[in-house]
Amino acid sequence: MEQPVTEIQEPAAGTGNPSVTGASVVRPAAATAVSPQACASCGTAPVANGGAQTTPTWVYALGNIEARFPSISVEKEFFQCSGREKLAGPDRAAFHAVLSKSEYRYLARQLCFVMTVAGLETYLLRPRDPGDFGLLVEAIRPHPSPLDLDAVIGVKGPIAPPEFCNGLMVPIVIFDQIYSFDREKLIKSIPKPAKGGGKEKEFETSAEELFDRIRQMTDNAGATDEHRALNYLAVRYDAIYAKAAEQFGNGASLTAVDVQPSTLSGVRKVLDVIFSYTHRSTDVVEKFFVRVDVTDEFPFLVTKLSPYYDR
Repeated sequence: MEQPVTEIQEPAAGTGNPSVTGASVVRPAAATAVSPQACASCGTAPVANGGAQTTPTWVYALGNIEARFPSISVEKEFFQCSGREKLAGPDRAAFHAVLSKSEYRYLARQLCFVMTVAGLETYLLRPRDPGDFGLLVEAIRPHPSPLDLDAVIGVKGPIAPPEFCNGLMVPIVIFDQIYSFDREKLIKSIPKPAKGGGKEKEFETSAEELFDRIRQMTDNAGATDEHRALNYLAVRYDAIYAKAAEQFGNGASLTAVDVQPSTLSGVRKVLDVIFSYTHRSTDVVEKFFVRVDVTDEFPFLVTKLSPYYDR
């Protein structure tokens, strides 16, 4: 399973059966309803107005991936496969063990993979490359934890028709990459700052505070430029956590995270992500910012974390 990179070196430029994940409602997915190849134009406008097309809606979302049986026949097929492997029940461990084997990969292609954000069904996931069904299987962990997270990068397509996933009408996301990890391991993998970070527990507390604040921002489904920038920084740029720990050790707490267009924006979309820290005794506010380019599917760093001065 590929882990998220926490340090970057970038140039400054229909059945009512229980869900296999424990959800109370089955959301079947018809394998033939929409295929990755059938969604080459996802995120673009229909050919109209002289054939003009809109910019694709890129997605960089943080949440959790669930797999659900599409029909009673697929569910029975799974039980037959798990029985041959002498695995009991459709629990996560058995489910992962069956689908991880190449001879049962056909089952993975039949399932409905749902991404939830903050507990809400947000997207239906389909790989652009059929070979990437393995990423979806790996996201169904055999021993799940409440701190598990998945980062999905792709393009948002149309709303799924009712028959696609047992009436679940949410956008289909054709993904190119999935990172699966848990928050605790992500926080512990962040290098502790050489100075000003305080004790290890204080460092983890400040890092968790920052990560949770980013995740809990209103309606962060990872489909707007602002949310894509925040989610990218949350899992790919450890300097923001080091700064949070440094400020915590200096007596300041994170009080605001703002995103606004950068003065460098022109042909490309560049955003300033501003972190505000307020001293707990003096109420003095200190700000730091980082620039992120969100023009294309994969955001990247433009300038590193630096002091920010209000104009």
